Amino acid sequence: MRPARALIDLQALRHNYRLARENAGAKSLAVIKADAYGHGAVRVAQALESEADGFAVACIEEALELRQAGIKAPVLLLEGFFEADELALIVEHDFWCVVHSLWQLDAIEATAVGKPLHIWLKLDSGMHRVGLHPADYHAAYHRLQASGKVAKIVLMSHFARADEPDCARSDEQLAVFQAARQGLIAEVSLRNSPATMAWPNIPSDWVRAGIMLYGATPFEHSQAMADQLQPVMTLESKVICVRELPAGEPVGYGGTFVTDRAMRIGLVAMGYADGYPRHAPTGTPVLVDGQRSQLLGRVSMDMLCVDLSDIPKAGLGSRVELWGKHILASEVAAKAGTIPYQIFCNLRRVPRLYSEG
Repeated sequence: MRPARALIDLQALRHNYRLARENAGAKSLAVIKADAYGHGAVRVAQALESEADGFAVACIEEALELRQAGIKAPVLLLEGFFEADELALIVEHDFWCVVHSLWQLDAIEATAVGKPLHIWLKLDSGMHRVGLHPADYHAAYHRLQASGKVAKIVLMSHFARADEPDCARSDEQLAVFQAARQGLIAEVSLRNSPATMAWPNIPSDWVRAGIMLYGATPFEHSQAMADQLQPVMTLESKVICVRELPAGEPVGYGGTFVTDRAMRIGLVAMGYADGYPRHAPTGTPVLVDGQRSQLLGRVSMDMLCVDLSDIPKAGLGSRVELWGKHILASEVAAKAGTIPYQIFCNLRRVPRLYSEG
């Protein structure tokens, strides 16, 4: 069988969750939307259910998958509901629900619900995606309280630039949130992964551990808590063919790389159809039989080329780590002009194999 595969280390996953929870001094939702950022939502939830305070997903389809797999822990719908008739499913399956728009509030008031809802009321504090306008926040809170259909309200917002520790925007957003929620008595959830790691001054009864859960840093530079994370996914494959080329030979589509000396080149069963970034350039790091090397030329749909010239024992069948414990996903992403979030979420076709360390 094709040797490309993704190894998922569940021990590392639990380590990262504990790091988020213990350092934040708060309850933590494990964010497992987008199939747990490509890591497999059901298996990730099963591995964390005994200790996680809850899970967060984007939408009801993702939440239902967890319930159908037997996950009983709280599940928050980060985008809330898209149609009022979803409220029946939210009640039936005990989902927690974000309310970020006035029409959602109208729908709750107009719908007969079987039991009170657990609502996370989202404020747009300056990111300007979803969220209630600060001028509407107080009234929305009181309307929910007055509806008789809500058991608990958590106040929340989301930071646009928490991955920039020297940027004042997070403090500005915090000030907007504090002004908008003044006088409202409720738990608060403000910190996502970068805010959990770099902004301890931001108050948060609940943190939302996303990218840090999977052992990748959201920061461009070294950061104290990020340096303690353990990569969860190792994407690997093998060399399936070796080419001996003289100087002056083009390699791959478009001939974007030309050998500048006699070189040994390994063809690896991995390409953009597996989720490896097509725009990763020559020089993107790889690990061949435990030694660092580099990508050469363009990434193809099913294959890519790596340099074996300085690894004389490498050849047919050599193991190649594309990212993981030794080649960090953030390093690959930076070379490809993207972020680790995207390269994890793009994973497809590659079987996932789960292990305890």
